[in-house]
Amino acid sequence: MSFQVRILGSGAALPTALSNPSGQYVFCNDRHILIDCGEGTQNQIRKFHVPLQKINHILISHLHGDHYFGLIGLLSSLHLLGRDKGITIYSPPGLEEIIRLQLEIGGAKLPFDLTFVVLAHKKSRVIFEDKMIQIEAFPLKHRVETYGYKIQEKIKSFPLNAAAFEAAKLSRTLIPRLKSGENIVLESGEVIDFLDFTFPAPHPKSYAYCSDTIYTESILPYIEKVDLLYHEATFLHAKLDRAKTTMHTTAKQAAELAKKAKVKQLIVGHLSARYISSEEHMLEMKPIFDSSSIVEDGDLLIVK
Repeated sequence: MSFQVRILGSGAALPTALSNPSGQYVFCNDRHILIDCGEGTQNQIRKFHVPLQKINHILISHLHGDHYFGLIGLLSSLHLLGRDKGITIYSPPGLEEIIRLQLEIGGAKLPFDLTFVVLAHKKSRVIFEDKMIQIEAFPLKHRVETYGYKIQEKIKSFPLNAAAFEAAKLSRTLIPRLKSGENIVLESGEVIDFLDFTFPAPHPKSYAYCSDTIYTESILPYIEKVDLLYHEATFLHAKLDRAKTTMHTTAKQAAELAKKAKVKQLIVGHLSARYISSEEHMLEMKPIFDSSSIVEDGDLLIVK
């Protein structure tokens, strides 16, 4: 599949026998992206057969340890494996200093370039795009500066309506321009409307990742109508006061956000280790937003 999400770590602050801290691998149109890198992420990468050497974008949501403590180990392993291709790391301020210091004290000189993109903005911003995908970062509300991410396909080419094209007896040299969505003006002055010779382009799919954050409707414009939304649900709603104090979200609140944002599917994680079972989280979410589920380490989600 061209767009998929592998859950490498689904737990909250404390690693457990069943769940690692936050980490996800996203494959979208031949682009390989790591979101967050909690302790043990590189072991999960091996366990679930993620192509480590192909990852070239790492998105760190914030600088609480359960979201980045695995990063220096992962970079060190890439060094040992002989990587020579650069990596771009996106994060709030401070991460570059932490990583550079760890490398310096350990006497490590990486054979590949590390490029750090510092996020410091108050609204959603495109931080990467090419001809295949676009990545946006948007602010969340947590105890430290925190960002969510949206990964979206670029609009694909319009399929050619071969019957209409052949009937019009147009030059085949026009096909690439029509498929790209371009209207063409011939030498005679006639305008060729690409819509007359193509079928609608496939819907560009999207995935949004919302890590640690208090309930905030300020993110609704950034996640509206995404095909798949990941949102933390650290607590049950009975612990709402605790959620507010620690600036986290409850399962009920995550479902309410998904409903208001009109997303297609909701997945939640980052459940507190105090909960032995996720059954009560499901009972809170399902009546509000039926297309809800709870992720576990190793889950593979197809964005569709």
